[in-house]
Amino acid sequence: MTNTQHSPDTRTRVVIIGGGYAGTMAANRLLVRPDIDVTLVNSRPAFVERIRLHQHVAGNYRADRDYGDLLGDGVQLLIDSAERIDAADRRVQLASGTALRYDYLIYAVGSTGAITTSVPGAAEFAYSISEFESAQRLLARLDEVPPEAPVTVVGGGLTGIEAASELAGQGRKVTLVCGGTLGPSLNAAGRRSVAKALHKLGVEVLEEATVAAVRADEVVLFDARVLPSALTVWTAGFGVPDLAAISGLATDTLGRMLTDETLTSIDNPWIAAAGDAVAPSGRPLRMSCQAAIPLGAQAAETVLARIAGTPPPALDQAFTGQCISVGRSYATVQLARRDDTPIKAFLGGRLAAKVKETICKATVWGIRREGAKPGSYRWLKAGTRAASTEQEAAV
Repeated sequence: MTNTQHSPDTRTRVVIIGGGYAGTMAANRLLVRPDIDVTLVNSRPAFVERIRLHQHVAGNYRADRDYGDLLGDGVQLLIDSAERIDAADRRVQLASGTALRYDYLIYAVGSTGAITTSVPGAAEFAYSISEFESAQRLLARLDEVPPEAPVTVVGGGLTGIEAASELAGQGRKVTLVCGGTLGPSLNAAGRRSVAKALHKLGVEVLEEATVAAVRADEVVLFDARVLPSALTVWTAGFGVPDLAAISGLATDTLGRMLTDETLTSIDNPWIAAAGDAVAPSGRPLRMSCQAAIPLGAQAAETVLARIAGTPPPALDQAFTGQCISVGRSYATVQLARRDDTPIKAFLGGRLAAKVKETICKATVWGIRREGAKPGSYRWLKAGTRAASTEQEAAV
């Protein structure tokens, strides 16, 4: 790929689409160079702690934060939505009608909740928890549902586990319909730890149970069982925005932008990508803030290298495990190899809950610190990357 070198008196315009964990970290990282104009485009005026949305709907945590508390001086926040990327002309068409030009673009649009349309009634009657707006709607609906009314959570992954346990912690009667195995990304030992904590909270777990239909007041399973459900929460599956695809850029089957190992688009050397919506060499990392934040820093490093006229570094990051809240008092910390393969070792109970809370706080602290001191963020490296089948936006 051809690099463009900029003279010292030339300012470089870098546009970042998406103000989540990856995009916000990338914006702050770019501030190491004072000759870069950084514009962060985001549809919301506030940063959303997605790993806290299960707490948000339970009413015990406010998951939106002021960007002024996170972004470093020099980052311009533009509240708008990108409708199309004109890669050939290096500009982004915004919903407001503005055409935003760039020298380099970082694509960090994240992931979205995907309530399937293949299950009758799911899109009409079920509620998502994957984004702030959907979490707000669910929170408002919960205020209308009597505390004793039955609630069904569909999806046995990390998001479903956390949502079910948070609602059960309010004293609600919750059934968790897993579809397959509870916590499929966990080791068997970690899975048992989660199941034990769910049992203590009174959550009824239905493994290998598949939803056939969702109605206003019940959930129908394929084995003909009918679950009374005053409220149904759908956490089974995540997708990504179609911005890259409609812009004519190469994507995988889910819609994630295809890049090389430097996180550079395989179509265009002026575009890098990070977070849930990137598939480096066609092998995406697990959707998580644990992946997104280092990816954001590395996408920024790729852009910085290209501005300097040096070869961009290859992707290098590792995982440590997965942290799953099971209510406010308990959690399971599933340890993993650096390639994200879960191992038998785990930490459970109240100590794990404290570890999980510390990690959640650290994600925001790390982004904020990078804004105050660009270049200070460090991440775990020397991991063998592995594509993940777990599409969960959780730690």
